[in-house]
Amino acid sequence: MLNKIGVIGGGYIGGVLVQEIVQRRLAREVGLSDPAPFPNPADPPDRQAVTKKQSVSIGKGLDMSEGLPEIRRDARIVASKDHSCLAGAELVINTAGVPRKARPDGTYPSREELLAINLKVTNEVATGIKEHCPNATIISIANPLDAIVYTLHKRLGPPKNKLMGMAGVLDSGRYCYFVAEAAKVSVENVNAIVLGGHGDDMVPVRSSCQIAGVPVEKFLDQETLKKIEERTRKAGGEVVGLLGFGSAFVSPAWAALEMAEAIIFDKRKILPVCAYLDGEYGVKGLFVGVPAILGKNGIEKIVELDLTSAEKDALAKSVAGVRKTCDEADGMLKKL
Repeated sequence: MLNKIGVIGGGYIGGVLVQEIVQRRLAREVGLSDPAPFPNPADPPDRQAVTKKQSVSIGKGLDMSEGLPEIRRDARIVASKDHSCLAGAELVINTAGVPRKARPDGTYPSREELLAINLKVTNEVATGIKEHCPNATIISIANPLDAIVYTLHKRLGPPKNKLMGMAGVLDSGRYCYFVAEAAKVSVENVNAIVLGGHGDDMVPVRSSCQIAGVPVEKFLDQETLKKIEERTRKAGGEVVGLLGFGSAFVSPAWAALEMAEAIIFDKRKILPVCAYLDGEYGVKGLFVGVPAILGKNGIEKIVELDLTSAEKDALAKSVAGVRKTCDEADGMLKKL
């Protein structure tokens, strides 16, 4: 158990995170920060005054605190509209970002517009972490994942073992679920891993996918596996399309907590995380999804897999996409 965990962003993912942290007894105190809601300048002054008094994070924090007696937990939940509630956090989980949603006219912001908005949010997040918990280990969930983690690295310059992105655990979990569903076996029997960037070019590694230690090809044919791998790449969009709003929120929260528990309890567990590469897999200076040993020091070691030629080519393509996005982020950051 840690003394304190900070959660940035009081949306759906942030709410699940705080509930689970308390329920699992991962920290004595949880800090939840979120500046929402924001006054609308077009509203009358009295309406703006009401909005200024409201707080998503403080409201959710109070709601959960009032439920602690029912679940018999003595954790303390503190919340704020700024980042002051993060003070002293040993671990921070960042979910802050604006989702891609339709405008009133039905159009969507471009990928570049969304990146620019979320880079501004990330700059504020970095400032808050630097001021209130500069030595914290950071797990970032916010999208676009690879560029956001890269930006936090640029702004904070933490040791490379103390900053990581959550994507690989989620994507690998989806891969495992689809395989288990198709093979009609327990999810506990399936081991699978996804490498690369968190996007359409992610790489489900078929050569490492096993069911109870047996290669997955013994259970499923090539065409079925190809469909599963494609569904894995599009899984986030599938959820959004069905929900009609927002994005997946329970599975990302659970995935981040699997990483957090590996660190908190020094499990030295091998998990796929978005990690800073310094020559591993032939990549230098980028955050890319790779398997790593997670323990009390954060990322203890990067694990390099023996990939097939096709998997190496797919990973190179994915890395090129990550590099392109990070180059775009660099250009935008110079203007912020």
